[in-house]
Amino acid sequence: MAQQDRAIRTRRVILEAAASVFDEQGYGRATIAEVLERAGVTKGALYFHFASKEQLALAVIEEQVVDIAVQPQTIKLQEFVDSGQVLAFRLRSDPIQRGAARLAVEQGSNHLDRKQSMLSWTRFVEGLLNDARSRGEILESVVVGETAELFVGAFAGLQMMSQALTNRADLSRRLTVFFEHTLPSIAVPAILAKLNLDSERGAQLDAALQAKAVVKVAADADAGVAAG
Repeated sequence: MAQQDRAIRTRRVILEAAASVFDEQGYGRATIAEVLERAGVTKGALYFHFASKEQLALAVIEEQVVDIAVQPQTIKLQEFVDSGQVLAFRLRSDPIQRGAARLAVEQGSNHLDRKQSMLSWTRFVEGLLNDARSRGEILESVVVGETAELFVGAFAGLQMMSQALTNRADLSRRLTVFFEHTLPSIAVPAILAKLNLDSERGAQLDAALQAKAVVKVAADADAGVAAG
């Protein structure tokens, strides 16, 4: 079990190091050597988890969606809003989110399958919106697939603009403005009135999620000691 835990931690360290390099250098200029130096691991350790730079980049993109898991809410559309705001907040400094974002939108001629990021986010948003529909939270006229694609595409554009102008410092506010303009055409009025669109919500939710993660790590460690 201890060996498995070390392997999981090593994989995460490599992913975060790679994401930082991709964020700073882009896919084309990033090198395995720089990832190794940043992660502080051996070449054997890296290749145990990832067979190539492309596989490493795709893993960063996949991890971006996995990392966004907010607390369940009574209103499913609030989870939709919360997921966007947590992502907007984490894009300021989280290496996985920043690296994946650059990989997803970076232009250039290489063999990296960038569409996977957009497809993964679209499926994630579709799931939230379909749950909201099953609870009667969104208007009957809403086409879930098209709405999910609109959100994902708009968010990609918002974060690129925010990155260029303020290094994403104002992304949470820009996302709130987007929600204020689009949610009235999606949400049932009674639900819309209950949604919290505060641009500071992402920071608050992230702090709560991080605290919960720390508690879980401590509990897992205690369980491991007890089992030993």
